[in-house]
Amino acid sequence: MAGAAERSDLIPEEGARGRRLPMGGPARSVWEAVMQGAVDVAVRAYEDLSPGQRERVLVDSANVPAQARTALVDVLRRARDFAGAARLLEAQGADSEAAALHEQAGSLLMSAEAWLRAGEPARAAAAFERGGALERALELYRSLEARESMAHCLTRLQRPLEAAEVYHALGYAHAELEALRGVPSEHPRRREAVLRMCALLDEQGESMRALVLLADARLESAAAREDEVLKAEHLRLLRHLGLSDGSPESGASSSPVTERPGATPDGYEYLKAIPIFGELALEDLKDLYRVARQVVIPEDTTVLEKGARGTGLLVLLEGTVEVSSGPGPDARRLNTLGPGAWLGEISLILDGPTSAHVRSSATVRALRVTRADFQHYLATHEAAALRIYRLFTHNLAERVRVLST
Repeated sequence: MAGAAERSDLIPEEGARGRRLPMGGPARSVWEAVMQGAVDVAVRAYEDLSPGQRERVLVDSANVPAQARTALVDVLRRARDFAGAARLLEAQGADSEAAALHEQAGSLLMSAEAWLRAGEPARAAAAFERGGALERALELYRSLEARESMAHCLTRLQRPLEAAEVYHALGYAHAELEALRGVPSEHPRRREAVLRMCALLDEQGESMRALVLLADARLESAAAREDEVLKAEHLRLLRHLGLSDGSPESGASSSPVTERPGATPDGYEYLKAIPIFGELALEDLKDLYRVARQVVIPEDTTVLEKGARGTGLLVLLEGTVEVSSGPGPDARRLNTLGPGAWLGEISLILDGPTSAHVRSSATVRALRVTRADFQHYLATHEAAALRIYRLFTHNLAERVRVLST
């Protein structure tokens, strides 16, 4: 038998009490280098093997002393055979190390199972989500009471009403609104979703957008056009906007589609305008928008402290901030920023100190995306991550070029 022939050429390991290592066939040079502690030589020899020969090395490793197997794990790591190294570590019960290596190999579901065995359910859930096993991820997120991650999984599973309920409990109005947009027109709870979206928009000062949304919803079917509840809400919005005397006839007229002057921005268009997000597909951008949280910063408050670690991205919706060279009275004012401007996008990707000092000169309302939330977003949106990193690298290179000239 070929396997017996390969195993027949053995040499004893020094100090191994007579145990012998497999040394036959093309893998001989790998094992010889491992035994001699010549790691670089073993790495090159392993890289030169065919896939079948590398598999033979992994199978043979089950019969070698622990010291040789540990040395082989190091060889496989350096040879970038992360999947092979993970297999060896799993056999030794080192599940945490194996899970990380499975991730490097792109085997996300195997990584998730290893994280579970290692007692790391949060990391297992994230790996399941990245690997597309959304139901498994959702189950773990529920057990961990990780509600934001639950809502994201529910959205990806096309269960928008459940996602909206979670966002509502969290107080994330704009994320709730985006989730409700995913309720299809034929859904039995479509009316409920439309009314809730109208209420959210109205609360945000976007009554005109609520009216347009409601008018469109009433055109979706004959039943929607005759729905008394939707009719009543339509009339209420018309009266609220001063566009109707409240009569049924005026309520049946077409709604204007222009935005009301002074409407409060929701930040989606501002987020869309940031250069590093310029290649994101619609659904990826919507998911990123759901990650953002609205914050209010009082007047005369330090927004970013020079030298401190960046906290993530801040997109200004209302109010202004002053950007200066430092916090002291002698600091030079560099800029004044208002609605539509953004700060801290570099800290989403690079964990370094802030280069300027920023302080609010009026009450500021903004969208914030934390570094931690953004890293989770990148981990679960691989195509989006590739596009973001490509644009980030391009923009960074362009900045370096401008500075150097």
